[in-house]
Amino acid sequence: MSINYKYPGEELQLFETATNWKNYFASHISVFLKGRVLEAGAGIGGTTLLLNKDKEDSWVLLEPDETMWQVLQQKINDKVLPSNCKAIQGTLNSLDKNDKFDCIIYIDVLEHIEADAAEVKKATDHLAQGGHLIILSPAYQFLFSPFDKAIGHYRRYNRKTLSAIQPASLIRKKVIYLDSIGFFASLLNKIVLRQSYPAKRQVQFWDQWMVPVSKITDRIFFYSFGKSILAVWKKQ
Repeated sequence: MSINYKYPGEELQLFETATNWKNYFASHISVFLKGRVLEAGAGIGGTTLLLNKDKEDSWVLLEPDETMWQVLQQKINDKVLPSNCKAIQGTLNSLDKNDKFDCIIYIDVLEHIEADAAEVKKATDHLAQGGHLIILSPAYQFLFSPFDKAIGHYRRYNRKTLSAIQPASLIRKKVIYLDSIGFFASLLNKIVLRQSYPAKRQVQFWDQWMVPVSKITDRIFFYSFGKSILAVWKKQ
């Protein structure tokens, strides 16, 4: 993504109130969020508000879309976002090569980046020793739908394809699937509905009713399949 990148989709606003889902994936990664945190592709700050408890030393919001960066900056100025936040318009190339972070997160971002392996390599270079790289992305290429295309996704991942871009200097802490019930909703959309965008009421139904069930079924099935995939890697 270049510094002139313009985000093609509107799902950030659509999923902004999906609090059950956000709290669910947050429960799997919050323990790693400490020290200096970099959030790549911070969007409009919805994920930041959920994950950032203002206990981290600093939280850098990296966003290539100028309009979204302006939204982030305004939220910082208005103290909507925690006091430890700093917004930067750009990509990893906009950072000083010596900038190091204790945790770097890509929450529904890596699938938007064409050169994903190169991106992960650059992110690893910005990780401090013992730091964690966290990636949450849509799962399974066979679920790729008109919705994925409409919002600028290049791909969806599985354990094999995500592990294939893991740099040698990182060790795997976890690679799991989340939202097993949402998997079937995505499959329904792929085969039957073929929607470019879900309706707001559909998102609300998924978040309020399906995600709570997934929290139970994911554990029953040992996180072996789901709508999303979560990877946590640690720099040796």
